[in-house]
Amino acid sequence: MAVDVLISQEKIAERVAEIGALINSEYAGKELVVIGILNGACLFTADLIRQINVPITLEFMSVSSYGEATKSSGNVKINLDCRNDIAGKHVLVVEDIVDTGLTMLKLRETLVGRGPASFKLASLLFKPARNLHKVEINYLAFEIEDKFVIGYGLDYAGKYRELPYIGVYSE
Repeated sequence: MAVDVLISQEKIAERVAEIGALINSEYAGKELVVIGILNGACLFTADLIRQINVPITLEFMSVSSYGEATKSSGNVKINLDCRNDIAGKHVLVVEDIVDTGLTMLKLRETLVGRGPASFKLASLLFKPARNLHKVEINYLAFEIEDKFVIGYGLDYAGKYRELPYIGVYSE
């Protein structure tokens, strides 16, 4: 296996700090519910909340989209849900990557249906070449080409999440 570094650990840290500063500015004087999407966004979520200085409640969700191997059914299955009610609260979902946008579109519909005061999305990565469903990303760290990436929470067959950078995977 070969890995070419696409985004260095230093660039990630710099961008996460910038996003944290934006969130602090926009949510000054408010409380925020941060929902990290497992498993891929675990490292991004952890680093991001360390940059946020407004009061937060941390939640995690695990979702999957089922269907044929190459095509999503469009149904989002919630494998792990928030423990607390988000009605009337400011919600920030933290995702690892938005590519087709389908899973995030359906998750957004589900969460907005629960009546939060506001809903925003922070995504580590966005692949515009694969995007089929417009999803508003309020805080985007990096836009990337259509390459298979690993590291910083992203995996291949459950491996390589621990890499401190984002790399392009090739056999």
